[in-house]
Amino acid sequence: MSTGTHITVLLNEGVDALSIRPAGIYVDATFGRGGHSRKILESLDASGRLIALDRDLAAIEAGQAMTDPRFTLVHAHFSQIESMLDELKVAQIDGVLLDLGVSSPQLDTPERGMSFRFDAPLDMRMDTTQGETAADFLARASQSEIGGVIKDYGEERFAHAIAKAIVAARGEGHITNTKQLAALVAGVVRTREPGQHPATRTFQALRIYVNRELEELALALPGCTRRLAPGGRLAVISFHSLEDRIVKRFMRAGATPLQPPKGVPVRAADLPAPTLRLIGKPVFPSDTEVAVNPRSRSAVLRVAEVIGIPPGPLSGKNNSYPPNPLSGKEGD
Repeated sequence: MSTGTHITVLLNEGVDALSIRPAGIYVDATFGRGGHSRKILESLDASGRLIALDRDLAAIEAGQAMTDPRFTLVHAHFSQIESMLDELKVAQIDGVLLDLGVSSPQLDTPERGMSFRFDAPLDMRMDTTQGETAADFLARASQSEIGGVIKDYGEERFAHAIAKAIVAARGEGHITNTKQLAALVAGVVRTREPGQHPATRTFQALRIYVNRELEELALALPGCTRRLAPGGRLAVISFHSLEDRIVKRFMRAGATPLQPPKGVPVRAADLPAPTLRLIGKPVFPSDTEVAVNPRSRSAVLRVAEVIGIPPGPLSGKNNSYPPNPLSGKEGD
């Protein structure tokens, strides 16, 4: 059972970023507990429409209480936005909001296995109807696979040592619960930032890997923009640098004119125009919001607007969709 409540991060800022048209069609691609959805509905008139989706069945169950006729809730991953819209016979939308990462109910529900604060099965799946659990992964993966996941998704400098300890521990039985894993990692990671548990980065890494969070995001962003009408807004709230890097690079690439290969005589006027326009600067939670909800402290909101009908992926440095989500540097 959940031990906490969910406070929507950047509630007003996220919805304001969509520049809502009262009669428009909008998508809340990460329903959670419906904070953003309810705020969007407040801005729509009787002809407006809001479609929300979430991969977590607990979120879908919570959303059943919303009976607004303008509102449709779908159990789906946000990477499936295009097929979901096809099923609903919606060709274009006027805005889409993604609030990434894990929700408070997921963290605060012990049986989800996402937090080392509770002794619970090591599950970590957002969609408990499919996929392998974190315990399954740790039971079957090689030391190099485990180390790679912890290093790439957790940015953990002790990844190799942690992976070695996990594989060694399997000789005495599988790692099946959160306290077991947290204690094992704490025995390896001797130093950590003040106030941070030694297992924080490892738990983050396994959760991201099990749920394919970065891959889902890299698929969802182009899918969202392909379905946005000209003038439609894409608003994304990220919570760590890996997510934000993908969002930043995607938006910058869409807002940058295509550059022809060197030596090819092509006029600038003949090149495809950018498909996105960056809206404002990144938005961060206020000090007041962070004081009320410390989990919001790492959030960042980025917004882009479609200025033409986005084409499919093209070759060329500045017009291609994001490459491998783990490639590239923060400042590129």
